[in-house]
Amino acid sequence: MSTFAYSLRREARIAFSRRAQPVWFRIIKWTCILVGVALFHDRRWFWWTIASLAATMTLVHFIYRRKTKTWTRAWGGWNDLAAGRD
Repeated sequence: MSTFAYSLRREARIAFSRRAQPVWFRIIKWTCILVGVALFHDRRWFWWTIASLAATMTLVHFIYRRKTKTWTRAWGGWNDLAAGRD
């Protein structure tokens, strides 16, 4: 398997791991997202806000990825090391 395909598979495994975030956090997160979309979807600045949030989340993801040495070391409370391994 190519290195790029391996990296994508590993990132997807981390992103969709059920142990990376507690259930209560996921519920609150998705509730906030859905309420925000329902309240502000007709605003002029809505898509700029979505793009800014996506860029910020991507930046945080890569910072966290670097600090955990590509998901192999715990850092900042992250405890799902098994998802980063084969």
